[in-house]
Amino acid sequence: MKQTNISVFIPHYGCTHICSFCNQKTISGHSEPVTEKELESILEGQLENLKDSGTKAQIAFFGGSFTAIDRDYMIRLLTVAKRYTDAYPEQYDGIRCSTRPDCIDEEILGILKSYGMTAIELGAQSMNDEVLTANRRGHTAQDVRRASRLIKQSGFELGLQMMTGLYKDTEQYCIDTAKEFIALHCDTVRIYPTVILKNTELGRLHESGVYDSFTFEQTTRLCARLLDMFNKAGVAVIRMGLHASRDVEQEMVGGVYHPALREIAESILYLEKMNAVCEDGGKYVFYTDKRNISKIIGQGGANRNALSQRGISFKIKEEKGTDLRAERIG
Repeated sequence: MKQTNISVFIPHYGCTHICSFCNQKTISGHSEPVTEKELESILEGQLENLKDSGTKAQIAFFGGSFTAIDRDYMIRLLTVAKRYTDAYPEQYDGIRCSTRPDCIDEEILGILKSYGMTAIELGAQSMNDEVLTANRRGHTAQDVRRASRLIKQSGFELGLQMMTGLYKDTEQYCIDTAKEFIALHCDTVRIYPTVILKNTELGRLHESGVYDSFTFEQTTRLCARLLDMFNKAGVAVIRMGLHASRDVEQEMVGGVYHPALREIAESILYLEKMNAVCEDGGKYVFYTDKRNISKIIGQGGANRNALSQRGISFKIKEEKGTDLRAERIG
């Protein structure tokens, strides 16, 4: 059974701070909060598609700080969502939201549970207080720890979101953030390399020459390392990089944005595996599942080119269920 999200964006609504990187209209493509009727229309409109494709969906309230919005409005949206999860459990099998770590307490968790919320994602962004302060997040790493523990203790799936390359950030800070996420026993992670947008504090710092984010090469190698860490810890990385968007492409003035960022990161990991099992000057056959072939070759043949510099050539043969198996043939 395939799984997806029906994303309902509530940009800025409920946010208590304007963070250094934030331009939610550009990121989400939305500027107005959804109404109850619009939510009903969205969910009703997706029913047949979900049935026909054999897909289950979670109703996902993203874009703002869901638990900080007007309480009555939040409950009205949850009431609609719960009505659909109750009536169509084969199509809608859960409700999730994203929010700020400092907008979680036992009272709000009780409300969310009563309306069938199943997963909560926290926009942690970093576990370094210097980075959080410099980017005007308005919460601390301790807030993330506290909220994460409450969410897990209350039986929700915990998702944590991190950014790389923020103002004052370092690669080591990002590695340390990933280690802390793993220690908090999160179930899912989203990794967002910083995109510097117009009309943001980061945009102004960038234009003045005070700040620039990590380079593309730094970012892809860092994302590969983070992906490897989370994979080994059993934490699902459910998103890497912003969704493809014309608005983002038009409004960005720096940072890293690529629609195939995850595949590039995975290709880097495959290159490391191939380098580890291959000897210079050898000819090889790599056996792998069909889904991995493009990652083994690399974007634009990058991995093939990298191995050729060691005098290594290779062919690929499909082997269902295999990650990577190498056989030297010459």
